[in-house]
Amino acid sequence: MGKGVLELQLVDAKGLQNTDLLGKIDPYVVIQYRGQEHKSKIARGQGSNPTWNETFRFLVRSPAAAAADHQNQQHKVTLRVMDHDTFTADDFLGEATIYVGDVIARGVEEGAAELQTTKYRVVLADRRYGGEIRASVTFTNKETEEEETGEEFGGWKHSFRS
Repeated sequence: MGKGVLELQLVDAKGLQNTDLLGKIDPYVVIQYRGQEHKSKIARGQGSNPTWNETFRFLVRSPAAAAADHQNQQHKVTLRVMDHDTFTADDFLGEATIYVGDVIARGVEEGAAELQTTKYRVVLADRRYGGEIRASVTFTNKETEEEETGEEFGGWKHSFRS
């Protein structure tokens, strides 16, 4: 079974909705891809225009199947933007979706592919505009390379040894 690595560079956001009555929001992002999840650092005190500059890696199993089915809605990265609150539940600030089927398909054919840093629309629960978030995505096909050991993907430590 082939595999690959999907790498997301979370850059920044602009114009996020301020849900705090006092002070600035403390945004963070929960990034999900096919059952794998990462959480960014909390951008404390950065308000509606936070900067993260963090990289997250996800394991893509059987990328050839994903490439053949690149129009499938399952091949997406979801960015859930949240506001960290100390004494109450964290607030949902919006969500953005990055469809990665095409970049996986190109990466399978060419060995690697990239979506340059792009602005994605943050949508509120009621589907209204809630700001924008910038990210880039890279897919590297590991099918022909030696298997790496002990790397961390999707928040879990995986070993590819038998």
